[in-house]
Amino acid sequence: MLTPVCIFPLCLMLIIGSNQVQETEAKPAVIRAGIIGLDTSHAIAFTDIINDPKAEGVLAEVEVVAAYPNGVEDNPASWNRVGEYTEQMRKRGIRICDSIPELLQHVDVVLLETVDGRPHLEQAKPVIAAGKRMFIDKPMAASLADVLEIFRLAREAGVPVWSSSSLRFSSGFQAARRGETFGKVLRCTAWSPMHLEPHHPDLFWYGIHGVETLFTIMGTGCKTVERVSQEKVRGIWADGREGIFEARSGYGAEVEGTAGKGSAGKYEGYKPLVIEICQFFKTGIVPIPEEETIEIFAFMEAADESKRLGGAPVDIETVLTKARQQNAERAKQASP
Repeated sequence: MLTPVCIFPLCLMLIIGSNQVQETEAKPAVIRAGIIGLDTSHAIAFTDIINDPKAEGVLAEVEVVAAYPNGVEDNPASWNRVGEYTEQMRKRGIRICDSIPELLQHVDVVLLETVDGRPHLEQAKPVIAAGKRMFIDKPMAASLADVLEIFRLAREAGVPVWSSSSLRFSSGFQAARRGETFGKVLRCTAWSPMHLEPHHPDLFWYGIHGVETLFTIMGTGCKTVERVSQEKVRGIWADGREGIFEARSGYGAEVEGTAGKGSAGKYEGYKPLVIEICQFFKTGIVPIPEEETIEIFAFMEAADESKRLGGAPVDIETVLTKARQQNAERAKQASP
């Protein structure tokens, strides 16, 4: 029989051991993230935010552990940076993989960062097939048809994916969307640079930042798009509201609403987006409806169609129908 002197230390040891087990069990496992595409500064910047030793909250629950460099041979904005960024990632202790299948063996979730949107559909396919949650950086693809196809594949597989410009999550733009600053938005002019890349529709490559800002504030419901000039695109929403994209230096938006008008705020950097990405990796809940991202790309593709038609208004549904037909034809050709 144990004496009282022995019982107390033994109980204390059991309590301490039990607490240690509970603490170990309560500590969440780190979500291992992989990056496809080391031809953009986003790969470096996002990694530094996520892997920061001082990261807090959901950022501390994710770690970038591996990357596949990739690189697009006919796009200088891709191939002339991939070597440098790969070396920078290697110095950060990131595993460099030779293929997407190899990458997928080492990660739980994926950031598709390839700077050129053309290979995104093919790069997304094995990630979706592996059932891994995925964020696709801008542009989601180089055509509306590819955007629709990525979403279709993901939907059918039950794998959540989404895409966004970092402009979307700036606090001022979000407040305007919620009606906190100007009431109901009646008119918005949003702007960003619009550098062109010959393999993408005009707005896809960089104008997407301003278009994403526009839709963040206006929401969905655009019906027609008119290319007023090379630098200006005008959209009319179903309820008569007006949204305008302009190619300018810098980033921003001017809003007119039922409760006033003025600037909607400024760009606040990558971190708000990266927090949303990590939250998505944790929960699987996408922060942007699929339909809104599709409408953004339909708006941008309609802008090019209007340009081809000399500035004539183009119905959003027209370009969506055309993209669906392209995918139907692609599926027919792929059938044995």
